[in-house]
Amino acid sequence: MKKTQAITVWFLPVIVIGGLFIPVLGYLVLGMMVFFLTLSFFKGRYWCWHLCPRGAFLDIVISKLSPNRAAPKIFSKSWLRWSIFVLFMIFLILRILKTGGNLRAVGAIFVSMCLLTTLISIVLGVSTRQRAWCTICPMGTLQDKIAELGRRKQKS
Repeated sequence: MKKTQAITVWFLPVIVIGGLFIPVLGYLVLGMMVFFLTLSFFKGRYWCWHLCPRGAFLDIVISKLSPNRAAPKIFSKSWLRWSIFVLFMIFLILRILKTGGNLRAVGAIFVSMCLLTTLISIVLGVSTRQRAWCTICPMGTLQDKIAELGRRKQKS
């Protein structure tokens, strides 16, 4: 366990449990997304491996339950990763549009998306490797692309 994970792991229950009672905690997810997407331009997937609260949870808790089997090879396919990204973004945008601008409801959407992806990551983690979710994570996919753009910019 990395020292940073001992701290960041606590954000996950605050958001997925606390957010059920205080939906505006979902804005922490949005804030983290803005931060790590900016960071990824310079540091690639540094967020994923050092700061991600879900990743910390998977490493600290789910690793003890994981059979440590290889994730399905299809998870590494670019078309699958981008399909998941597009589906999640469409789902997120449609749900936000349905709120009519209600800030509490928008926060609740981020909480529910975090809860959903955490549940998926747990199922994948206890059936394959603890971080199998990270292979197909929509934000990790986007970070990879932003990091690639950052490397191109630094070369020019």
